Amino acid sequence: MDAAGAGVAWLACRLLAHPRNPWQVLDWPNERSLHDRPVPRTGGLAIACGLLVAAFGLSWDATRARLVVAAAVLAVALLSWYDDRKGLSPRLRLAVHIAAALTVAVAAIRLPVAWLPGIAIPLDTPLMVLVTTLFLVWWINLYNFMDGMDGFAGGMAVFGFGALAALGYRAHDLAYAGTALAVASAALGFTVANFPPARLFMGDMGATTLGFAAGIMILAGPARGDFPLWAGLVVFSPFLVDATVTLLKRAIRGERLTAAHRGHYYQRLVRAGLSHRRTVLGEYGLMAICGLSAYAGAWASVPVQWAIIAALAVLYGALAALVRWREGHGQISGKDAR
Repeated sequence: MDAAGAGVAWLACRLLAHPRNPWQVLDWPNERSLHDRPVPRTGGLAIACGLLVAAFGLSWDATRARLVVAAAVLAVALLSWYDDRKGLSPRLRLAVHIAAALTVAVAAIRLPVAWLPGIAIPLDTPLMVLVTTLFLVWWINLYNFMDGMDGFAGGMAVFGFGALAALGYRAHDLAYAGTALAVASAALGFTVANFPPARLFMGDMGATTLGFAAGIMILAGPARGDFPLWAGLVVFSPFLVDATVTLLKRAIRGERLTAAHRGHYYQRLVRAGLSHRRTVLGEYGLMAICGLSAYAGAWASVPVQWAIIAALAVLYGALAALVRWREGHGQISGKDAR
């Protein structure tokens, strides 16, 4: 069924990218964009279709928690679909994101006690609900922030949810592994159409849905005892590190955080002259390294786990330095938008 989900997502992408598609909404270039021509941004519907087909083959219990999670994700997806077509105020979007995240935090998933190797941080219930809600809201918007380059957000979903599926399978949690694999398969079907040069974008519907799903699955794995929280964060760290560091730097400089920009590290590489294709392939390599690191360290001793985290921190520092070097030696031109 996961292969069927990927196939349905791919077929839906072909239909949604057709010029005569009545549901087509074009993404016009702006200050944040790396593309220079309008591209349809209704790929989130393709991801949703593929996910539904893949999930249909899973043997799910209709438990209250799962129904709550499904309803919350659906609410965010439908709001974002309407936003893609008509546009909504940022305050209304944020209010719905908070409500959906709070619903999941209260009724379904709580932040795990163990955050880092050998470190447990117990929280009382109100504080745990607050931190979980903020965590999920950040992931909804983080994924949307990072959806700015052909093949990038879809590839992160393929590698990220694929790695979570491997972690769940190793922990003998087939329901969790099957759910993660269903998301990865649907994302794969979309990424074929989104790989540079993209014929279709996922839009806010795809980005917020995948971000919400990522946040939920990162918390659900440790809550079910499948793997430690740090491993789930490492799997998605190519997005987490870039978005968080960029946001903090912009806040320190006093920039308006909601303004369009091209300050993410991947955007800076493209603007410095590296092609979309080479940039995204490099990011795929980083995603694979992070997934393998999480898989190798999730059940290792505490010192080994810390060694893996430290090695990844050094790697990210080296990559940031490499981006700065490229900016100093690359050729920034109009070609970076293609």
